[in-house]
Amino acid sequence: MTSEPSEPRRRASAPRRAARRQAADTTFLAVGRVLRPQGVRGELRLEIQTGFPGHLAEVETVYVGDSHAPHRLESSRFHSGVLVVKLEGCDDRTLAEALRGEVLYVAERDAAPLQPGQFFYHQLIGLPVVSDAGEALGTVTEILATGANDVYVVTGPGGELLLPAIKSVILNIEPGQITVHLVEGLR
Repeated sequence: MTSEPSEPRRRASAPRRAARRQAADTTFLAVGRVLRPQGVRGELRLEIQTGFPGHLAEVETVYVGDSHAPHRLESSRFHSGVLVVKLEGCDDRTLAEALRGEVLYVAERDAAPLQPGQFFYHQLIGLPVVSDAGEALGTVTEILATGANDVYVVTGPGGELLLPAIKSVILNIEPGQITVHLVEGLR
Protein backbone atom coordinates (compact mmCIF):
# COMPACT_ATOMS: atom_id res chain seq x y z
CA MET A 1 0.00 0.00 0.00
CA THR A 2 0.99 3.58 -0.41
CA SER A 3 0.46 6.65 1.69
CA GLU A 4 0.77 10.37 1.21
CA PRO A 5 -0.30 13.31 3.33
CA SER A 6 -3.44 14.71 1.78
CA GLU A 7 -6.62 16.50 2.35
CA PRO A 8 -9.27 14.05 3.58
CA ARG A 9 -10.48 11.80 0.78
CA ARG A 10 -13.08 9.10 0.43
CA ARG A 11 -11.69 5.60 0.08
CA ALA A 12 -13.16 2.28 1.14
CA SER A 13 -10.52 0.34 3.01
CA ALA A 14 -10.06 -1.58 6.23
CA PRO A 15 -7.36 -0.98 8.84
CA ARG A 16 -4.30 -3.15 8.28
CA ARG A 17 -0.63 -3.32 9.05
CA ALA A 18 1.87 -2.54 6.33
CA ALA A 19 2.40 -5.67 4.28
CA ARG A 20 6.01 -6.11 3.32
CA ARG A 21 8.28 -9.10 3.30
CA GLN A 22 11.95 -9.28 2.52
CA ALA A 23 13.85 -12.33 1.30
CA ALA A 24 17.54 -12.14 0.41
CA ASP A 25 17.89 -8.99 -1.70
CA THR A 26 14.26 -8.75 -2.79
CA THR A 27 11.53 -6.79 -1.03
CA PHE A 28 8.02 -8.08 -1.67
CA LEU A 29 4.87 -5.95 -1.47
CA ALA A 30 1.46 -7.49 -0.79
CA VAL A 31 -1.03 -6.88 -3.58
CA GLY A 32 -3.91 -9.07 -2.44
CA ARG A 33 -5.21 -11.95 -0.36
CA VAL A 34 -7.00 -14.87 -2.00
CA LEU A 35 -10.64 -14.81 -0.92
CA ARG A 36 -11.88 -17.84 -2.87
CA PRO A 37 -11.90 -19.44 -6.31
CA GLN A 38 -13.79 -17.73 -9.14
CA GLY A 39 -15.48 -20.31 -11.36
CA VAL A 40 -14.05 -23.71 -12.27
CA ARG A 41 -10.96 -22.78 -14.31
CA GLY A 42 -8.63 -21.90 -11.43
CA GLU A 43 -9.19 -18.14 -11.25
CA LEU A 44 -8.83 -16.44 -7.85
CA ARG A 45 -10.86 -13.63 -6.28
CA LEU A 46 -8.58 -11.24 -4.36
CA GLU A 47 -9.04 -8.82 -1.50
CA ILE A 48 -7.03 -5.89 -2.87
CA GLN A 49 -4.11 -4.75 -0.71
CA THR A 50 -2.52 -2.28 -3.10
CA GLY A 51 -3.30 1.24 -4.20
CA PHE A 52 -2.54 0.23 -7.80
CA PRO A 53 -4.57 -2.91 -8.62
CA GLY A 54 -4.64 -2.07 -12.33
CA HIS A 55 -0.84 -2.30 -12.42
CA LEU A 56 -1.08 -6.08 -12.04
CA ALA A 57 -1.87 -6.29 -15.75
CA GLU A 58 1.75 -5.20 -16.36
CA VAL A 59 3.35 -7.68 -13.94
CA GLU A 60 4.60 -11.04 -15.22
CA THR A 61 5.36 -12.78 -11.92
CA VAL A 62 3.61 -12.79 -8.57
CA TYR A 63 4.84 -14.54 -5.43
CA VAL A 64 2.50 -16.66 -3.31
CA GLY A 65 2.49 -16.99 0.47
CA ASP A 66 5.25 -16.66 3.01
CA SER A 67 7.55 -18.82 0.87
CA HIS A 68 7.19 -16.34 -2.01
CA ALA A 69 6.75 -19.16 -4.51
CA PRO A 70 6.94 -17.51 -7.96
CA HIS A 71 3.98 -17.92 -10.32
CA ARG A 72 3.50 -16.48 -13.77
CA LEU A 73 0.44 -14.23 -13.85
CA GLU A 74 -1.66 -15.24 -16.87
CA SER A 75 -4.32 -12.57 -16.45
CA SER A 76 -5.95 -10.08 -14.11
CA ARG A 77 -9.32 -8.40 -14.47
CA PHE A 78 -12.06 -6.77 -12.47
CA HIS A 79 -15.37 -8.61 -12.16
CA SER A 80 -18.24 -7.07 -10.18
CA GLY A 81 -15.83 -4.81 -8.32
CA VAL A 82 -13.47 -7.64 -7.33
CA LEU A 83 -9.99 -8.31 -8.72
CA VAL A 84 -9.80 -11.74 -10.37
CA VAL A 85 -6.42 -13.24 -11.31
CA LYS A 86 -5.30 -16.40 -13.10
CA LEU A 87 -1.96 -18.01 -12.23
CA GLU A 88 -0.16 -20.35 -14.59
CA GLY A 89 -0.60 -23.96 -13.46
CA CYS A 90 -3.69 -23.22 -11.38
CA ASP A 91 -6.17 -24.70 -13.82
CA ASP A 92 -9.09 -25.97 -11.76
CA ARG A 93 -11.20 -25.07 -8.75
CA THR A 94 -9.46 -27.59 -6.47
CA LEU A 95 -6.02 -26.05 -7.07
CA ALA A 96 -7.51 -22.57 -6.61
CA GLU A 97 -9.19 -23.61 -3.35
CA ALA A 98 -5.79 -24.68 -1.97
CA LEU A 99 -4.65 -21.04 -2.27
CA ARG A 100 -7.54 -19.62 -0.21
CA GLY A 101 -6.17 -17.17 2.38
CA GLU A 102 -2.71 -16.92 0.79
CA VAL A 103 -1.23 -13.48 0.17
CA LEU A 104 0.03 -12.57 -3.31
CA TYR A 105 3.10 -10.35 -3.55
CA VAL A 106 5.01 -8.51 -6.26
CA ALA A 107 8.70 -7.69 -6.10
CA GLU A 108 9.16 -4.03 -5.19
CA ARG A 109 11.14 -3.55 -8.43
CA ASP A 110 7.94 -4.53 -10.34
CA ALA A 111 5.62 -2.26 -8.34
CA ALA A 112 3.87 0.73 -9.88
CA PRO A 113 6.05 3.84 -9.82
CA LEU A 114 5.18 6.35 -7.12
CA GLN A 115 4.47 10.03 -7.60
CA PRO A 116 6.44 12.63 -5.62
CA GLY A 117 5.16 12.70 -2.04
CA GLN A 118 3.87 9.10 -2.16
CA PHE A 119 5.48 6.35 -0.12
CA PHE A 120 5.01 2.63 0.31
CA TYR A 121 3.88 1.83 3.84
CA HIS A 122 7.08 -0.09 4.57
CA GLN A 123 9.11 3.04 3.81
CA LEU A 124 7.31 4.87 6.64
CA ILE A 125 7.21 2.12 9.27
CA GLY A 126 10.08 2.66 11.71
CA LEU A 127 10.71 6.31 10.82
CA PRO A 128 11.20 8.64 13.80
CA VAL A 129 8.58 11.36 14.19
CA VAL A 130 9.35 14.83 15.56
CA SER A 131 7.10 17.83 16.09
CA ASP A 132 7.75 21.16 14.39
CA ALA A 133 8.77 22.34 17.88
CA GLY A 134 11.59 19.75 17.88
CA GLU A 135 10.00 17.26 20.30
CA ALA A 136 10.76 13.57 19.62
CA LEU A 137 7.38 11.81 19.57
CA GLY A 138 8.38 8.23 18.74
CA THR A 139 8.39 6.05 15.63
CA VAL A 140 5.74 5.02 13.13
CA THR A 141 4.71 1.48 14.09
CA GLU A 142 1.57 1.00 12.01
CA ILE A 143 -0.51 2.69 9.34
CA LEU A 144 -4.30 2.48 9.40
CA ALA A 145 -6.30 2.95 6.21
CA THR A 146 -9.46 4.52 7.62
CA GLY A 147 -11.38 5.40 4.50
CA ALA A 148 -10.99 9.18 4.66
CA ASN A 149 -7.19 9.32 5.05
CA ASP A 150 -4.44 7.14 6.43
CA VAL A 151 -3.59 7.40 10.12
CA TYR A 152 0.01 6.95 11.28
CA VAL A 153 0.32 5.15 14.62
CA VAL A 154 3.32 6.61 16.45
CA THR A 155 4.64 4.78 19.50
CA GLY A 156 6.94 6.65 21.84
CA PRO A 157 7.73 7.52 25.45
CA GLY A 158 4.34 9.17 25.89
CA GLY A 159 2.47 6.10 24.62
CA GLU A 160 0.61 5.77 21.35
CA LEU A 161 -0.25 8.78 19.20
CA LEU A 162 -2.60 8.66 16.21
CA LEU A 163 -1.70 11.18 13.51
CA PRO A 164 -3.98 11.69 10.51
CA ALA A 165 -2.01 11.77 7.25
CA ILE A 166 -3.27 15.17 6.17
CA LYS A 167 -1.23 18.14 5.02
CA SER A 168 -2.03 20.26 8.08
CA VAL A 169 -0.51 17.58 10.37
CA ILE A 170 2.18 15.80 8.33
CA LEU A 171 4.48 18.66 7.36
CA ASN A 172 7.43 16.82 5.84
CA ILE A 173 8.54 13.27 5.11
CA GLU A 174 12.26 12.92 4.49
CA PRO A 175 14.57 9.93 4.49
CA GLY A 176 15.08 9.24 8.17
CA GLN A 177 12.36 11.47 9.70
CA ILE A 178 8.78 12.68 9.61
CA THR A 179 8.03 16.22 10.86
CA VAL A 180 4.51 16.89 12.14
CA HIS A 181 2.44 19.74 13.52
CA LEU A 182 0.45 18.72 16.58
CA VAL A 183 -2.90 20.44 16.28
CA GLU A 184 -5.07 20.74 19.35
CA GLY A 185 -6.71 17.47 20.34
CA LEU A 186 -4.11 15.05 18.94
CA ARG A 187 -2.66 14.23 22.36
